[in-house]
Amino acid sequence: MAGHSKWANIKRQKAVVDAKRGKTFTQVSRAIIVAARSGVPDPALNFQLRTAIDKAKAAGIPNENIERAIAKGGGNFGGDNTSLEEIRYEGYGSGGVAILIEALTDNRNRTAADLRVAFSKNGGNLGETGCVSWMFEQKGVCVVQNVVDEEQLLEASLEADAESYEMTEDEVVEVFTQVANLENLSQTLKAKGFQVTDVELRWIPSNIVDVTEPDQARSLLKLIDTLEGLDDVQNVTANFDMAEQLMAASMT
Repeated sequence: MAGHSKWANIKRQKAVVDAKRGKTFTQVSRAIIVAARSGVPDPALNFQLRTAIDKAKAAGIPNENIERAIAKGGGNFGGDNTSLEEIRYEGYGSGGVAILIEALTDNRNRTAADLRVAFSKNGGNLGETGCVSWMFEQKGVCVVQNVVDEEQLLEASLEADAESYEMTEDEVVEVFTQVANLENLSQTLKAKGFQVTDVELRWIPSNIVDVTEPDQARSLLKLIDTLEGLDDVQNVTANFDMAEQLMAASMT
């Protein structure tokens, strides 16, 4: 399953050279609201909500803000009738790079217009539904840190019906599974004593575009930054890879 972590690695590298991510609060709060609305507003009974709360706590969001978001999602926060819907948009960046955008919005026309402007100003095109999604497959991912015995992790992963795993850096492993099996995988790994630090759904590209030209690298990174800067955008995934040195140079 080599290559599954390429985009995740790019996201981590971007975080190192680009520290201006100020959207975490809005993103995580919206994720909590939608999770609470799509199931019961009780984290003990709602895996999606529990995962969103864990991400909020990891981001340092205060408990009162988390509780307010749960209340909004559960319809228990008076006067807030905002209806958020999950929409996936698709498009192309410089050089034909495929891009998936996951959004939570209360106005899909506004979101589509904002995305169209972002693409057109940064060498890309917003496409029709289905134009690039066929190049991606959604998987469940558990990120496990401080792995000292890879054999034990493999045994636990197989027991939990995982599909594969990848070592991403020293003692950090990403374990992949079918979406419907993610909660079982997470619970099994934790029960076996492994330190699961993140649980998420991730779009995995079936092919990777290697970016080596500085101009294309700058264009793509500017596009990704612009898309991620939009309030309605929750997550951006693309199918390109580039060297860390090129990324750092392209963002200066």
